[in-house]
Amino acid sequence: MSLPPLDGRGGVIRIVFGGYSITDSTKERAARLNHRAKLRESLMEQTTFAPATVPDALRAIYAPIAAQLAEVEELLREELQSDHPFVDQLVKHGFHLGGKRLRPALVLLSGLAAGKTERAQVVLGAAVELIHTATLIHDDVLDEATLRRHLDTVNARWDNEASVLLGDYLLAHALCLTSSLGDLYAVRELSNSSRTICDGELRQIESRGKFDLREDQYVAIVGRKTAELLACCCRLGAHCAGGEAKIHAALDRYGHQLGIAFQIADDVLDLLGDEKTVGKSLGTDLAKQKFTLPLIRLLDQVSTRERPELLALLTASDNHRREALRPWFARFDAIEYARHNAEKFARRAAEELQRLPPSPARDSLAELTRFVVQRKQ
Repeated sequence: MSLPPLDGRGGVIRIVFGGYSITDSTKERAARLNHRAKLRESLMEQTTFAPATVPDALRAIYAPIAAQLAEVEELLREELQSDHPFVDQLVKHGFHLGGKRLRPALVLLSGLAAGKTERAQVVLGAAVELIHTATLIHDDVLDEATLRRHLDTVNARWDNEASVLLGDYLLAHALCLTSSLGDLYAVRELSNSSRTICDGELRQIESRGKFDLREDQYVAIVGRKTAELLACCCRLGAHCAGGEAKIHAALDRYGHQLGIAFQIADDVLDLLGDEKTVGKSLGTDLAKQKFTLPLIRLLDQVSTRERPELLALLTASDNHRREALRPWFARFDAIEYARHNAEKFARRAAEELQRLPPSPARDSLAELTRFVVQRKQ
């Protein structure tokens, strides 16, 4: 936060920081200077870079690329800093929101499974994590979410303006980092994927409130807004490793199927998960009338006689839709249907790995297909 300079005349200056205000006068000058010093000291204490806390279930899966993943973390620590205290605080808070490091792991595991790991994969791992974090920060604005990774979202702690600009900042930083490799393919892939993600989000906005949204339309949306980045991670890792085109194509398909499975599982968590366990705001899909697979299935199965009652619940303005809808999900097996489909896409992802030679990295990629559908956060 940039603090205003003294006016030199003992005049009144109003300073606002995080809801705290001070009135400056000649007599209060010393007290205000002391406050500013303490404020800066406090700010610096809050801007230390905290590495991601990878869930225990993933540590064994990431074992083949643990050293390279640590390099990604170190690179992020080096890159995510600013000489301006407010920008530095925002950037570091954004990365306190990071968690599983799934996307950098996919770059590294795909590269290793395709033949080898290179320093370029570390750089690209950091870049995809920057892009992912940018999308999360923007998502929190769209969903009006207040909690992520058990912390305040950027928009909750500051405001939407800071969130939008921070997301843009991270996206631009990712492309700058990628361009430092001098690899036109990598720049093109990340740029195209970023555009595809935005395209998917725009399609989802257009689909809000559409009670006749079909399952195939839903899959097309999540294929763009979620699965595309995971597939891009796999393509980038394989590209850096060289090797056969058929292996690259198999990893691309693996990432796409894995991404769809991941999103369906995430949709179920949004409906049934516990905020204390998941660590983020839940129920936002219902609040924004985003029709996820469990809802699409429920709307498809409900009788004509009961449909008006269900629609009334879905369009209600209160905050208890999740609780009110749970009996409906149970009665029509909508949650089990969604879980079954998540497992179906995960199996398809695992099948693609059979085209790769056996290796610990391939085994880890296979384990990820189980993790994404069984996770609790």
